[in-house]
Amino acid sequence: MFYKSDANGYREVLPGIRMKAMVYGEKTLMSEFFLKCGSALPTHDHIHEQTGYLVSGKIILTIGEETFDVEPGDSWTIPGGVTHAVEILEDSIAIEVFSPRRDEYMG
Repeated sequence: MFYKSDANGYREVLPGIRMKAMVYGEKTLMSEFFLKCGSALPTHDHIHEQTGYLVSGKIILTIGEETFDVEPGDSWTIPGGVTHAVEILEDSIAIEVFSPRRDEYMG
């Protein structure tokens, strides 16, 4: 599969948080998230391992009991089943890969 950058196809998953699936395979999904300053992802967990990279902006990422100030160029991995949350300090763009593939994000 090949993905050509496109401004269409985003959907709001929470207030101030938009995402779209970019490319996917049998076991993984790559997605792009637009995160609006002042919004947040509440504490949650899921079965998917989640690996991310911050393209632009600034966020605070809490994984389990640890909190990280994330700036452009920083990356992370969240094991499946581990609680995590995000506070968005600046308008941000993050790329994230999920395994197993999150079919609900492909809709």
